[in-house]
Amino acid sequence: MNAPDADRAAIASVDRAIASRRSIRRFLPTPVPRSVVEELLALAARAPSGTNVQPWKVYALAGEAKAALSSAILARHRDGRQDGREFDYYPTAWAEPWLSRRRRIGLDLYGLLGIGKDDKARMKEQTGRNYLFFDAPVGLIFTMDRSLGRGMFLDYGMFLGNLMTAARARGLDTCAQAAFADYHATIRETLGIPPNELVVCGMALGHADPDAPENRLRTERAPVGEFTDFRGF
Repeated sequence: MNAPDADRAAIASVDRAIASRRSIRRFLPTPVPRSVVEELLALAARAPSGTNVQPWKVYALAGEAKAALSSAILARHRDGRQDGREFDYYPTAWAEPWLSRRRRIGLDLYGLLGIGKDDKARMKEQTGRNYLFFDAPVGLIFTMDRSLGRGMFLDYGMFLGNLMTAARARGLDTCAQAAFADYHATIRETLGIPPNELVVCGMALGHADPDAPENRLRTERAPVGEFTDFRGF
């Protein structure tokens, strides 16, 4: 299919934003203005949503507000006192090929950081960096009303994908963090979130630290032929 030069440039721009998105685990302290965060969220909200329900709600944190939440969660994390996740994100029993993929990313990340497989203290410390939003200047907490159905998680995923892609298009990076759901009660108490809201996940937003070894991590993706059954083409 042929496309005008302007269309090809637009396609290339979108493709670069999608292909260059990755989970960043150490950020620079460079601030991200509120106006930019608002712009990203407005674009994210163009995600498809069944009957236009738009299930997302966002708590955007910076400065003292972000630091207060990090402090509250880390106090519990260091004592080993998780709140317990309110919904299943991962399976209760792992099988292949998902188990190998999970193990691979853990081994690769800890290898870049020089963390041995038996070094539980450093593993816990690295996990705790989630709750600092990996030093990003902006931390986002996402919630959804409990009355909404499980299908709304599909809408939410598209919202988050839009947000991360729009961030890349502006030279920003992100890390979507399911780990925040483990401290939903602490988050709810610290931020004054009403009980009808389910804590879905968090996200770090900012500029990647180019010198951080953990940011060299590149995850593999299965080829299209491995997960697609083409028929009638």
